[in-house]
Amino acid sequence: MRAKQILTALLILLAGQSLMLAGTISGKVTYTGTPAKQKPIDMSGEPACARQHPTPVTNETVVTGPDHALENVVVYVSSGAPDDGQVPARAVTFEQKGCQYLPHIVVMHTNQELKIVNSDPTTHNIHPQAKANREWNKSQPPGAPPISGKYEREEFIPVKCSVHPWMHGYFAVLKTSHYDVSKGGGIFKLPNLPPGKYTVTAWHEDYGLQTAAVTIAGDETKNFNFTFQAKAY
Repeated sequence: MRAKQILTALLILLAGQSLMLAGTISGKVTYTGTPAKQKPIDMSGEPACARQHPTPVTNETVVTGPDHALENVVVYVSSGAPDDGQVPARAVTFEQKGCQYLPHIVVMHTNQELKIVNSDPTTHNIHPQAKANREWNKSQPPGAPPISGKYEREEFIPVKCSVHPWMHGYFAVLKTSHYDVSKGGGIFKLPNLPPGKYTVTAWHEDYGLQTAAVTIAGDETKNFNFTFQAKAY
């Protein structure tokens, strides 16, 4: 009887450990070909912002790094991840500073709070051009409180400023918290994934979308890379 109890306890312990196993999908996003050279932004029409950039900045449609690294790519689990329906309690912030959007792409869970902040001494106009969600267009003067909102449906939403035509960015609204944006040499990491089969999607605003099937066994780290074909204009 004693041996049976020990065996049962051991099986329960092993089962609990297997439930706690979590793996990671990590990799790098790169490009082939020659990307278009990003143009410097002329902010002379808005001196308050131009003064914040002693060295002129370029647009961020295509941001590259050493060894053909491609940044600003949203990599996320589009199928297979357990969806517990829990929306993160923390809000994500989209800042307007120096007549730029920081970050260029902000990622959020559906129904997660979004706060839009104006840190500039000039008025901005925020116009997210949603299709699946409600479209809106609001002005935000200097010192105004944050604009707060949520999106119910999954969508990649281009954002522009009607006052400063060079300002553009994206809201990436996803149904999962398993996402990352490639940075620091095109690197991404998707941790805390239970063993299973997943579809991983990589999205770039100009180069399009790629998907891949990746299987996680146990608590391993599975490496997988995405490569996009650059567009030369």
